[in-house]
Amino acid sequence: MSLSRNLSSQVAVSHFWFMIFASYMIVLVYFLFFSERYGRTIGSGEYHYNLRLFKEISRFCRYRHTLGIESVIVNLIGNVFAFSPLGFFLPCLNEKYRNILRIILLGFEFSLTVELLQLITRAGIFDVDDLFMNTLGAAIGYVVYLIVFGKRNRKKTKKL
Repeated sequence: MSLSRNLSSQVAVSHFWFMIFASYMIVLVYFLFFSERYGRTIGSGEYHYNLRLFKEISRFCRYRHTLGIESVIVNLIGNVFAFSPLGFFLPCLNEKYRNILRIILLGFEFSLTVELLQLITRAGIFDVDDLFMNTLGAAIGYVVYLIVFGKRNRKKTKKL
């Protein structure tokens, strides 16, 4: 009876994390491809890209007074923050994602996919700085996961 109840509880927790993750992905896709507030209109204009690492980051830092604080925060901190949930939720969904290198690789792959889709659809700019910041965000999300759940998971594995 207790094994059945425990399994039922684990399934409920898995469904909870899946629903949160799915909601996060829907919101992220909206902001990355469809949000007019951030200039996301598919098929508009020319192809834009930045292939020089730290070019846009330094530009936002250098011209922060001209561009405005909101623009700097959205472009620098927003890219990190937007991908942090990826690094947090994936280990909650499946134990195989409880590895920092796997999270960094998945964060980079997902970010590369987004950047390529933005370039192809012209719904944004392909930017290597975004690749860097998004991947950093996924890694930070994993560190937060470890802080929140790390001790609990280590205790479970020691008991086994």
